[in-house]
Amino acid sequence: MSAPVSVSTPARRLRGVCLGAGYFSRFQYEAWARLPEVEIIAVVNRDVAKAHAAAAQHRIPRAAAWSELAAVLDAERPDFVDIITPPETHLEAVQLAADRGIAIICQKPLAPTWHDSVAVVETARRAGVRFMVHENFRWQPWYREMRRLLDAGVLGDLFSINIRMRMGDGWQEDAYLARQPFFRTYPRLFVYETGVHFLDTFRYLGGEITSVYTRLQKRNTAIKGEDAAQIVCGFASGATAILDASRYNEADTDNARYTFGLVRLDGSKGHLELDLEGNLTLKLLGQPSRRLDYPHTREGFAGDCVYTLQRHFVDRMRDGAPFENTGDDYLKSTALMEACYRSHASGQVVSLV
Repeated sequence: MSAPVSVSTPARRLRGVCLGAGYFSRFQYEAWARLPEVEIIAVVNRDVAKAHAAAAQHRIPRAAAWSELAAVLDAERPDFVDIITPPETHLEAVQLAADRGIAIICQKPLAPTWHDSVAVVETARRAGVRFMVHENFRWQPWYREMRRLLDAGVLGDLFSINIRMRMGDGWQEDAYLARQPFFRTYPRLFVYETGVHFLDTFRYLGGEITSVYTRLQKRNTAIKGEDAAQIVCGFASGATAILDASRYNEADTDNARYTFGLVRLDGSKGHLELDLEGNLTLKLLGQPSRRLDYPHTREGFAGDCVYTLQRHFVDRMRDGAPFENTGDDYLKSTALMEACYRSHASGQVVSLV
C-alpha cells in the first residue's frame, strides 16, 4: 500500500491596515500589492476623501477618517498597521495599535521630538508588539551590495564614506508644494527629514558613529528650515563619513531620486564608487577599475527599496526572527540627527560616547 500523501495548508495572508494617503504612501501601497502574502484591508487618513481615493486606486475595500481609527482596528483586527502619516500622528497611532496587540511598521521620522520618538518605541515595547521602522535607504540595492562587499573583505578595512547629494527640487519659489508641501514649514527640514536617511546608511555600512560635526544652510528663503548640510561623522572604528548635501542645487541626471547621490567608499584594498544611474565601479589598488554586475531596478522607489523593506517585514513576521530596522536601532540614528543640530548650534564637534 502506498504511503499517504502529505498536503500542507498554505499560510494565511497577513491582513494590514494602512494609515496615510499622502505623496509617499503610493510606493508602499504598490509594494504591498506585489506581496502575495499580504492583504491590505483598510485605509485610514485625516482627510477621508484622500482615504477613499487611495482605497479606490489600490483596490482596498475600506476607507475611513482618522477619528475612526480605533473602530477600524477593533472591527478588522489586522495583523499589522503600516503608519505612513506625518510624524506628529505616530505616537497616537502606535498607542492604539499596541493596545490591541497589533504589529507595527512605522515611517520615519518617528516623532517631531526626541522625547516622543523614545515614547513611540517604548509604547510598542511595553505592549510586547512587534515594531519595525520604515527606513528604506539602507534597503536600496547599491547599499546592500556595498555591505556585501565590505563583509566579504573586498575593500579591506573601511577608511571613509563620501556622499554628495544634489536633489534640485528645492530652488523654486514654489518648492515642495506639488509633492510634499509640509516641507516648506518644517522648522528643521534637511537633517530631520532627509539627512537622517544618510546617517542611518552610514551606520549600516560603517558601524556606530561616535562624533559629528555639522554646518547647515537655508538657501531657499521661501521655506522655514534648512535645505543644505555638510556633516562629518567619526566612526568608532576610526573611519570617517562625509555628507555634502543640498536640495537646492541640481544633479546632472534626469532622476536625482534614483540613487539620491554619488557615493565613494575608500578602503585599505581600494575603492568603490556609485554613480547617479546605479552603476557600481570597483578599483582595487594597482588594478584597473571594473564595473560590477549586480541587480538594481527602476521599478518602485529608489531601486525598489520600499518593496525590499516590506518583503523583509513580511518574512520576519512569518518566521518570528528579529527585524533589521528595530525601534531601538533607529533611535541611534535619531540621536545622531539630534546631535547634528546641536553641533550646528554650537559650532563644535558633538561626541556621542
